[in-house]
Amino acid sequence: MNDSTRTELTPTNTATSTLPAHLEPARVQQLAQTLNIADTNSILNFGAAAQKQLTTVADTMLTDIKSEDAGKAGELLTNMVGLLRGFQGAELKVQEKPSLFARLLGKAKPLASFLQKFDTISEQLDQISNALEAHKQKLLVDIKSLDKLYDANLDYYRELEYHIAAAETVLAEADQTALPALVKAAEDGEMESAQRLRDAQMQRDELDRRLHDLRLTKQVSMQALPSIRMVQENNKGLVSKINTTLVNTVPLWRQQLAQSIAIYRSGEAATALKQSSDLTNELLTTNAENLKLANRESRTQLERGVFDIGAVEKANQMLIETIEESIQIHEAGRQQRAEATAKLEAAEEALKQSLKAAAQKPGGPA
Repeated sequence: MNDSTRTELTPTNTATSTLPAHLEPARVQQLAQTLNIADTNSILNFGAAAQKQLTTVADTMLTDIKSEDAGKAGELLTNMVGLLRGFQGAELKVQEKPSLFARLLGKAKPLASFLQKFDTISEQLDQISNALEAHKQKLLVDIKSLDKLYDANLDYYRELEYHIAAAETVLAEADQTALPALVKAAEDGEMESAQRLRDAQMQRDELDRRLHDLRLTKQVSMQALPSIRMVQENNKGLVSKINTTLVNTVPLWRQQLAQSIAIYRSGEAATALKQSSDLTNELLTTNAENLKLANRESRTQLERGVFDIGAVEKANQMLIETIEESIQIHEAGRQQRAEATAKLEAAEEALKQSLKAAAQKPGGPA
């Protein structure tokens, strides 16, 4: 559009009388003076610097705010919880005696096995703790960056508000003053007047579209503000969780481990003391029983005579029986001898009688 057809619009105080209270009218008027509704480039570039800065802010959010840090930190926390939960089943059991199978496999020392497993898990835990500490520091840096990002985005949002108010001011001036004047001028039927009106309407519509874009950009900027705070609060919560884990959970876990070992060793000491006490009591009881038996035997032997009355009585009885048996044998022998003598005499007499009888028969011996 050449200078002969250019329509200048000058914002008036009336157009800016309905501004929000937090906007400075002088600043709005200053921006409105930079907007030439008759210049397409002026319209298209109006607020472009603020939009470009907002784009830079958005790119910074995508580049600097490392969402993967939170993901890795969450994964590390999950791994740590898994390690600690896996170690819960490895508590020491003082009273539990290893089975024969375990002893054959060399697993009869629960404390050594427990400490070996702890060393392995503790090493992994240290690695995770170091990684968590590094992620915590990154998250703390991101939180500070988010504060700066929030403040910058808020400044850009307010800058857009001023640009929108300035554009609205110029657009209202066009609708209320410039365009009605051109409509009236076009009533003369001249083609040039009609063309100026058409050009002014097109430029007005172009400004309206530009104003719409600025409003959309403002809406995006406004939505970014709570989004930044949400990301920031999530990072703060994760930092707090990491800090609690490193400062409370891990030391508490190590403390519980130390207590488990101390309890186990106390149990071992108690078991040893019990065994010692049991052995002492057993020795006392055995010695007392042996003393009782020995004393009984000694006193019995001391109190008995050289010969037991029973043995004497038994020997006397046996002697009596021996004498009586000797008498009986002697009487039996004497009787047998008497009987034998009588039998011999009878035999001798019979023989004599037989010989006499034989001598008296004829032809017998003389």
